[in-house]
Amino acid sequence: MKHSISSGRLTIADIQHIISNNQALILSTESESKIKACRYYLDKKIPLAEKPIYGVNTGFGYLCDVKISDADLEQLQYNLLVSHACGMGDKVPDEIVKIMLLLKVQSLNYGHSGVALSTVNRLIDFYNDDILPIVYEQGSLGASGDLSPLAHLCLPLLGLGKVKVEKSEIEASEINYAPLKLKSKEGLALLNGTQFMSAYGVYILQKAKRLSELADIIASISLEGFDGRKEPFNALIHGVRPHDGQIATAAKILELTDGSEILAQEKKQVQDPYSFRCIPQVHGASKDVIQHVTSVFETEINSVTDNPNIFVEEDLIISGGNFHGQPLAMALDYLAIALAELGSISERRTYLLISGQRGLPPFLAKEAGLNSGFMIPQYTAASIVSQNKQLCSPASVDSIPSSNGQEDHVSMGANAATKCLKVVNNLESILAIELMNAVQALEFRRPLKSSIFIEDFVAAYRKVVSANTVDRFLHEDMQRSLDFVRTVKL
Repeated sequence: MKHSISSGRLTIADIQHIISNNQALILSTESESKIKACRYYLDKKIPLAEKPIYGVNTGFGYLCDVKISDADLEQLQYNLLVSHACGMGDKVPDEIVKIMLLLKVQSLNYGHSGVALSTVNRLIDFYNDDILPIVYEQGSLGASGDLSPLAHLCLPLLGLGKVKVEKSEIEASEINYAPLKLKSKEGLALLNGTQFMSAYGVYILQKAKRLSELADIIASISLEGFDGRKEPFNALIHGVRPHDGQIATAAKILELTDGSEILAQEKKQVQDPYSFRCIPQVHGASKDVIQHVTSVFETEINSVTDNPNIFVEEDLIISGGNFHGQPLAMALDYLAIALAELGSISERRTYLLISGQRGLPPFLAKEAGLNSGFMIPQYTAASIVSQNKQLCSPASVDSIPSSNGQEDHVSMGANAATKCLKVVNNLESILAIELMNAVQALEFRRPLKSSIFIEDFVAAYRKVVSANTVDRFLHEDMQRSLDFVRTVKL
């Protein structure tokens, strides 16, 4: 099965489907026609242009006023890719590089970039053949496009740089593709763009939606383990403060716990602490953020983000700033906060589960004192939560001028992207620790049973992590819990 790249709207769910089903990419006939028409227009336009065209026959950035001779236009594009591949730091995960390739093709398919059809098809070949360029996390300011990461992404088109093939790193010159010779404007079209930030955002949002759903499930188990009340989830409460995420969360908790003997039993306490009572309000707010950020990114991945943009029908080549990552930078900062808050409230529930309240033994240990039980996993969760708070310092309020002041305001969206990935990965660990505690707490509510859904979920978990009766090496349990969180089908 193949996915046809076209001008039709691409969603994050579409991308997840394409990748998870290992669908090959192919350009639609419409896209091929647009790409060829734009390239033909540019080839005819250059010899007739009376004024320099930025990025086509000029230098770049601060050097935009330097005119380049027609004889050097191809060399200009080669030099651009080579000189801009200046990444440092850790390598970008393979899954994100794959999304970068897809999104770069998507952006070029609209026919406003002036690239040759052969260039777009080579990117598609890399995607389809799992030839993944080695790209580095550091180097983009999130404006003028993700210049350095995209240079590394596209260097292998020239037979330069390194790629990963079947989990092995090799020189790009070793792959079975002849190096391309880029025409005028092509190098700039490849480097200008927001595909580094966008790919991170798409990847994080896929994980965020899953973890938001898991957070509700795990919170429900914790609610049962803590012998909490169900009144805070009554639809009447949320109907008079009708935030979408809040309403959805309250309804979900009631659905997950429907038929629970534990939740139905008479309670001694009048109220629960906020980390239980306000699950709809906190989880719901994060759901609303995820939805908003999804909207931002789905607009972005269906956009042309290089510069200049070519409008064939209007006979115009316009230099602007669609590569500026400010919408993404701010959205990523917002998303990081939303994900960090899911972790923050999760750790508070873990803390209460080990507090020795409501008939639960201290630290959920059957012989507390002789056994430390689950004392220290909460320390670990607290440490990770604190790191997430530190990572939530916004990147988008920062800017450092570059290119001798020509690029005087940048988004820092790439930094927002890489630290948001750390936040979402940290959230997985925090939820895994809460789940381990919640299921252990549920042991002390027997013989009462929870809902059918929760009992089935807990049974699946117990095949991976057994009940804790005496102190043992908990790191292995925590790691198995994390693996369960990452892989359990929802």
